[in-house]
Amino acid sequence: MSAVDFILDTMFDDLPEATVHEAIRCLVNTLGVGVAASQIPLSRIIHNHATHQFSGTGATLWQNGRRVSAAGAALANGMTIDALDAHDGMKLTKGHMGCGIFPALIAVMQAEGINNPKEFVTSIVIGYEIGTRAGVALHASAFDYHSSGAWIAMATAAITARQLKLTKAQTREAIGIAEYHGPRSKMMRVIDAPTMVKDGSGWGAMAGVSAAYLAQDGFTGAPAITVEDPDLAGFWGDLGQNWHIEKQYIKLYPVCRWAQPAVEGALPLMRDHDVRADQISKINVETFHEAKRLATIPTTTEQAQYSLPFPVAAAVVRGTVGVAEVTADGLTDPQIIALAKMVEISEDDTFNAAFPARRFARTHFLLTDGRILSSDVTEAQGDPEAKLDDHVVWNKFRSLTVPVMGAEWSETFLKTARTIADAPSVAPMFDLMAQPPK
Repeated sequence: MSAVDFILDTMFDDLPEATVHEAIRCLVNTLGVGVAASQIPLSRIIHNHATHQFSGTGATLWQNGRRVSAAGAALANGMTIDALDAHDGMKLTKGHMGCGIFPALIAVMQAEGINNPKEFVTSIVIGYEIGTRAGVALHASAFDYHSSGAWIAMATAAITARQLKLTKAQTREAIGIAEYHGPRSKMMRVIDAPTMVKDGSGWGAMAGVSAAYLAQDGFTGAPAITVEDPDLAGFWGDLGQNWHIEKQYIKLYPVCRWAQPAVEGALPLMRDHDVRADQISKINVETFHEAKRLATIPTTTEQAQYSLPFPVAAAVVRGTVGVAEVTADGLTDPQIIALAKMVEISEDDTFNAAFPARRFARTHFLLTDGRILSSDVTEAQGDPEAKLDDHVVWNKFRSLTVPVMGAEWSETFLKTARTIADAPSVAPMFDLMAQPPK
């Protein structure tokens, strides 16, 4: 089956039950992150930008209610999710998918007046399948590591083309436009110097939505090499058989996935040895090269989310890493900052060889009494090989949304989302996302 055939011809009844269930988990997790991230300054900036620069009334800005064009909502809501690095991802893409797919799909369905819940779920799955394969194929063919917006653009072009009922020829053009205009940003630049540009997810969502609307109007695009190059055909041959949405990870903490194995090493050392933060004189983390680059001692939330020393220190001091720890509350905690400055990071060749399929760390505490405590080799929780239980995902959603929207809203949304495939319309769920914070 060609990629275009898969995009346009796949139906809800073609989806395995496990695939549909994973789509719901990704929906709940990602939109929960979006709600919490709406309180971060980046979200305010990009929402105002979309209101001023993307005029229109078709789609809604989340936790805001202002209406803009579909492309503007995809941009602003996508960047909002990306403002809090707690959304899902996939190891082999070394990046993310849902943070662009959900805002783009919801914006286009709103703009086009499409309310079919089964179409909504089907398009979620299609977006993850196209985007994941495009991301892995890009890494196999490009000389360096690009931001998630590069493959999100192709995924969102695909699902927008489906909503617009484009022809197969137009859909091919849309994907070609999206690949050409997608933000193939050099990701390690923002790892080394974290700022609000983050992973390019919102920009990729905007590019993909715009690409499909351009194709509808007759605009043509260069063939998408990532999809059509015969040398990359192996990444596309199992469409409709091997469901990559089931291979996404879900994060427990709102920081880069590469830092989380070190956090998982630190937490049991504190718990099992009854150690206090003031008993630690140095922390050494052995990990892989890319994680070693997360070396920032932060002054902003963007830097905190792309740091390894900071979340390790926060976990030691507070026993967890949550939204409070990576925003103003944690950033002004002198004990966390002081301990973060005591973290040293070194590379392990075995861990380098395992990356990106496995992300390892080993954490060591040097105590003031001279003792050294060492963790086992650790990985982040929530990988597809050891999925988080549903109740963990639902509780994560509650923890992210209740402080912003209140318990009643959180439970209403969670019940609506978990049963969305059998609902009469998606409009009530979309309306919930437009409500302002309590």
